[in-house]
Amino acid sequence: MDFPQVSNSNVEALLNKAEIVRQTAEQIMKDFGMFGVEISFSGDVHQAYGELHHQLVDQISRLIETNYDLLLSVLYQVDITEREMAKAQAELPQYTHIEVIAHQVIARDLKKVLLRRYFKMKDATDRFNDNELMA
Repeated sequence: MDFPQVSNSNVEALLNKAEIVRQTAEQIMKDFGMFGVEISFSGDVHQAYGELHHQLVDQISRLIETNYDLLLSVLYQVDITEREMAKAQAELPQYTHIEVIAHQVIARDLKKVLLRRYFKMKDATDRFNDNELMA
């Protein structure tokens, strides 16, 4: 199994399985919740990107106005680089700067989820192959 490539143009398409969507939403809620910023998810898989994006835009806007240092801490926790932000801004010209930040949060947390799933599957496959060799 190859690790799926996440790009700015395919984030919504990769959020196509209920379990991946749920895990991504949970990761976003966890990352923001660590700093007392509430993000919720209704569970509607088909509206997940829009729902999460809208909430993130609202929360990021509020943090820019009230506590910019806290926003920087959250973005550091999520692990978004300036380089990724610049690339996303160029690839998503229809988005405002705040919308790009929200998109990058979703994309980065989706990558975290996919990476964990990939290595869990790889580990399980490796253990299966090791057991087959020993049999």
